[in-house]
Amino acid sequence: MAKPAQGAKYRGSIHDFPDFDPGQDAEALYTAMKGFGSDKEAILELITSRSNRQRQEICQSYKSLYGKDLIADLKYELTGKFERLIVGLMRPLAYCDAKEIKDAISGIGTDEKCLIEILASRTNEQIHQLVAAYKDAYERDLEADIIGDTSGHFQKMLVVLLQGTREADDVVSEDLVQQDVQDLYEAGELKWGTDEAQFIYILGNRSKQHLRLVFDEYLKTTGKPIEASIRGELSGDFEKLMLAVVKCIRSTPEYFAERLFKAMKGLGTRDNTLIRIMVTRSELDMLDIREIFRTKYEKSLYSMIKNDTSGDYKKALLKLCGGDDDAAGQFFPEAAQVAYQMWELSAVARVELKGTVCPVDNFNPDADAKALRKAMKGLGTDEDTIIDIITHRSNAQRQQIRQTFKSHFGRDLMADLKSEISGDLARLILGLMMPPAHYDAKQLKKAMEGAGTDEKALIEILATRTNAEIRAICEAYKEDYHKSLEDALSSDTSGHFKRILISLATGNREEAGEDRDQAREDAQVAAEILEIADRPSGDKTSLETRFMTILCTRSYPHLRRVFQEFVKMTNYDVEHIIKKEMSGDVRDVFVAIVQSVKNKPLFFADKLYKSMKGAGTDEKTLTRIMISRSEIDLLNIRREFIEKYDKSLHQAIEGDTSGDFLKALIAVCGGED
Repeated sequence: MAKPAQGAKYRGSIHDFPDFDPGQDAEALYTAMKGFGSDKEAILELITSRSNRQRQEICQSYKSLYGKDLIADLKYELTGKFERLIVGLMRPLAYCDAKEIKDAISGIGTDEKCLIEILASRTNEQIHQLVAAYKDAYERDLEADIIGDTSGHFQKMLVVLLQGTREADDVVSEDLVQQDVQDLYEAGELKWGTDEAQFIYILGNRSKQHLRLVFDEYLKTTGKPIEASIRGELSGDFEKLMLAVVKCIRSTPEYFAERLFKAMKGLGTRDNTLIRIMVTRSELDMLDIREIFRTKYEKSLYSMIKNDTSGDYKKALLKLCGGDDDAAGQFFPEAAQVAYQMWELSAVARVELKGTVCPVDNFNPDADAKALRKAMKGLGTDEDTIIDIITHRSNAQRQQIRQTFKSHFGRDLMADLKSEISGDLARLILGLMMPPAHYDAKQLKKAMEGAGTDEKALIEILATRTNAEIRAICEAYKEDYHKSLEDALSSDTSGHFKRILISLATGNREEAGEDRDQAREDAQVAAEILEIADRPSGDKTSLETRFMTILCTRSYPHLRRVFQEFVKMTNYDVEHIIKKEMSGDVRDVFVAIVQSVKNKPLFFADKLYKSMKGAGTDEKTLTRIMISRSEIDLLNIRREFIEKYDKSLHQAIEGDTSGDFLKALIAVCGGED
């Protein structure tokens, strides 16, 4: 069994088997493989219940007793994914890694993702053991083989990682932190082209603790996370490798949780990745991976494996997983501390919000108005010109174009556009032409029109807008529809949901910072209303009102502190508990508020992803978000999208829309990540 660092707690899911007898186990395995067929249940039960050290002793006993190689016999008796998993477990970790790398660089093509995963995540000691195991197993030099199979900066970084010379975590210098931040900034953002050697040297050699400080300082200095600079400055496999290194520096278990999720999400399972991680992390940090997996993806690793695999292969994987964390939102005590630290980071991080649509230089409303008139005059319509002008002007510039169009031609530009274009393109272009508050007001009006109410649209808008935006929407609604937004919401919704929406529609959220004492009180109210406090107090109706007041009126910085205190107090995440304990529209609006407080760009990235996944596209949601966030934080949304879903927003739009609607959306999207 892998030994934890001195003073550290063991976080693997596989433990030494008590009263271990390697000879007896060898006999049991021999019996399970003797005769016609094999007893796979007995094999998997025994091998997944022993630590790696104990499995090596079983191999030795097997050879002593029967003069045969246990791994060779297992290969003969078992097949497919189950065989790959069991045989992987029988190898020492370093030899398992060596085999994975040998497979990754053998034959036609290279499995770069495998190389990245192993070399970006291993410690110095593990790297040294891997190099020695590769030499022993294949009588070849690993560095020479990797140089022969890769190229460019990707190859250089792999070679640096292969040296296993990253500085120890006690090597931290404040002066050097500042110097490294400056060097990385000058090597990327401030340089015409990129000085890749600086990225390689700093990210390949500095200690993890030092680099975490560098990343924090980089964010404060430049207004963007180091990951965003890497995506902007590097490309291809080199970019993917550097992002993996950064993720492992920040949190190796979180890196593997993400890799496991991506291995199982969508159609098909990436079994090689799933097997490799479950085998190699089972005696290192599987419990940490499980905790982060559940926190991040709102489901347990166990349940996802159970739903995505089958047969003996599934049984063996579940044994390695070591348990089902099926109570959504409930943390291990250690994970509660991880979540607490995440809130600490979110409280101090000040990420600059950026849109994708900016005012165009040398703006000429007269020329734009004439070009639009020409595009719509006569037979046919020049959609390309309309798209090009409207998607590349800020909203303020579009209002100037509308005024100029009326002054020149005595015509209403919006009316002309309506008559010339139609369908999804018309909704997008006309939406871009409206002032933001009037556009949001119209979306709220549409959500409440006719039979049925579009609660999702009401929630999305009212739960995410700032006080200033809400007040502007209320004025626009009154001006356009001669009725107050509050009256409209009162007529179309009911109960607690109505009260929550009306509270949000007042635009009276506090704008001060956090109050720690008040945050603890608010967290206690949340714990009582969600029925997980040790001593519930007060009547239910009063508590519900207080909970609504907290979520609808406290400032974002204060609510972040409340959520943090909630985790510290209960070992639960407030979002997951709301999902578990509440239902219907009330649950949905509270979840939207919490997600918006946690990370508003990620909230919109999730909404965009859901609007395009599966059969059919929710064009209304897609259009609404692309319009409303285009000048606020669409660039940040793009970064969250690619981080979470492993593909760019640009790619998702390309794969899910078509024609002129696609062209216009891509222009608003503003680039490929």
